[in-house]
Amino acid sequence: MPADRTDLPASSPSPLDTERAHLAASRAALRTMRAEAEGLDISDVTANWVNAEVLASELAQRIKSLADLADTPLFFGRVDYEHDLGEQGDETGRRFYIGRRHVHDAHGDPMVIDWRAPASQPFYRASKTDPQDVGLRRRFGYDGGELTAYEDEHLTDPEEAERSSALLQREIEKPRVGPMRDIVATIQPEQDEIVRAGLSGSVCVQGAPGTGKTAVGLHRVAYLLYAYRERLARSGTLVIGPNRSFLRYIEQVLPALGELEVKQATVDDLVSAGLEIRGTDSPATARLKGDARMATVLRRAVRDGVRTVPAEGVVVVRGSRRWRVPAQEITEIVTELLARDIRYGAAREALPQRIAHAVLVRMEAAGEAPDDRVQNAVARNAAVKAVVKELWPQVDPVKLVLRLLSDAAFLARVADGVLDEDEQKHLLWERPARSVKSARWSPADAVLIDEARDLIERTGSLGHVVLDEAQDLSPMQYRAVGRRCSTGSVTVLGDIAQGTTPWATSGWAEALAHLGKPEAVVEELTQGFRVPRKVIAYASRLLPAIAPELSEATSIRDSAGSLVVREVPVGELDAAAVAACGEALEREGSVGLIAADARVPVLADALAAAGLAYLTPGQETSAEARLTLVPASLAKGLEYDYVVLDEPAAVVDGEPDERTGLRRLYVALTRAVSGLTITHAAPLPDRLAAG
Repeated sequence: MPADRTDLPASSPSPLDTERAHLAASRAALRTMRAEAEGLDISDVTANWVNAEVLASELAQRIKSLADLADTPLFFGRVDYEHDLGEQGDETGRRFYIGRRHVHDAHGDPMVIDWRAPASQPFYRASKTDPQDVGLRRRFGYDGGELTAYEDEHLTDPEEAERSSALLQREIEKPRVGPMRDIVATIQPEQDEIVRAGLSGSVCVQGAPGTGKTAVGLHRVAYLLYAYRERLARSGTLVIGPNRSFLRYIEQVLPALGELEVKQATVDDLVSAGLEIRGTDSPATARLKGDARMATVLRRAVRDGVRTVPAEGVVVVRGSRRWRVPAQEITEIVTELLARDIRYGAAREALPQRIAHAVLVRMEAAGEAPDDRVQNAVARNAAVKAVVKELWPQVDPVKLVLRLLSDAAFLARVADGVLDEDEQKHLLWERPARSVKSARWSPADAVLIDEARDLIERTGSLGHVVLDEAQDLSPMQYRAVGRRCSTGSVTVLGDIAQGTTPWATSGWAEALAHLGKPEAVVEELTQGFRVPRKVIAYASRLLPAIAPELSEATSIRDSAGSLVVREVPVGELDAAAVAACGEALEREGSVGLIAADARVPVLADALAAAGLAYLTPGQETSAEARLTLVPASLAKGLEYDYVVLDEPAAVVDGEPDERTGLRRLYVALTRAVSGLTITHAAPLPDRLAAG
């Protein structure tokens, strides 16, 4: 159990004092490391200004990563091995302090080792049944940046019973104020296995609420950057979240782990490419535009203008000679390029070179000795360029999609046998836009344009992509993400039960196929660490209706948490929600008032009338501002110590169908870390009311 004193004689320092001394020495060593980095003179070590700028940028990042965060523990654990490890990376010896980053003394000996180092792994995975040569595992408790307690486990002592960690429990249940925190001190064995999986394989994590799947994905990025830094520095990494509010909530996790260069984006950010999104689609139209069949329609549309038979052959004049390539040979070249199924733009670039090569064959047969410069000159010949323009015209992806959504005859031609007449009518705009700029593009349109763009020119691939809340993506959105990791790997995070879009995936096998990663390993996390036991059990009543194939989530929380359900008269609903918020604010931690989107303006007025200041999602909570008013549509991925859920029936009714509405409700019910209060006037959904 936690200890903050010892029975040793007063003349001897207590273990806690010894650990505090090591913490102070480690902080001093970190300051020295930062000072040394700041003192480096790089003015004369590069050959040119470009290299100097790159080196200066890398040094600035190095200095920033060496910052000592006063309220963040420099180390949170210790492992004492039974035997000397020998040489293992940069670590030797038996005793290692585990922290967020590596710290060494003046001699280069480690004082704190990175949580991602091989020697740190047993801190997370060792147990009484599998001690992994660890004799002692020590966890530390902190108040702010001050070390206040420690807790020991003697893994090889048969007399000591295995027990749960009080410090670990305390860390998990610590009140949430501010952005999302890292979980580096509380990673569980099943989470650690996912975090440390190799770079070459893709992983899909099906995680129930509170299982830490988002944190696992972020820590996986940090681990991969540690283990494969050079490779990922060249190829890049990306975290994709569902919306900007969510990204603002998680944006401090990676910097806290020393990783400053990981980019974050939404799917809309990836595909918009400067396109102004001003329109919206009906659920039915958005679902259709997100259907995987649209990839076939677009592929046909891109190639629709290709002609295999030229009006006549090509005659190229070189000096006094005329070289003729007959129409039939040009037809064979175009037909072969079509059959090779390469990118449209690449084929268009290859076509003049292939025609030029046919000319060079004739020149060589006549006794000439042309070289590559002659071939390139022939490829640029006006006659060759004219036939390329005739047979393989340039295609602009934005204009192509504009035509697809505006021209009924064109759509009918390229969608024949793929979409029926009713579906084609759903796709066509009621009032076709006159130009690209005047078009009211929707998010789904941007995905279509991105697909068309990739059909013309290949999208660049990153080394690793983390895709969070993946259950909400359409097949076409999966394809857009998959293009960006086609030669890399992906970590997919989500929960089928929390799919709240009309096009939400029905299963991970289908989603992974659209991503182009059908071989990805699917891992299921069902043990919760965040949502209280009473709350997750209550929310799980909805699972048979929204995701019957999923296992019910459990919680390791010793504290069952609070769950209050209050039925009030219709006229008192607003006041009841405000009163519940006031009660929650009397406790420590953050408070979220979650309501159907249509109810948010009404509740905003009620909060203002009661004098309760509130934030909106994406604004950072603080000790002075702890209440956030959250539309149910933006609640996914967020968490609050106490949640007040207003009128569950309105949350369900706000969606286009009952299953989606119940899934939205499931999300709202599982945002609480310590307590949930439900206020309602309308009857609860049947499955919640039962029991």
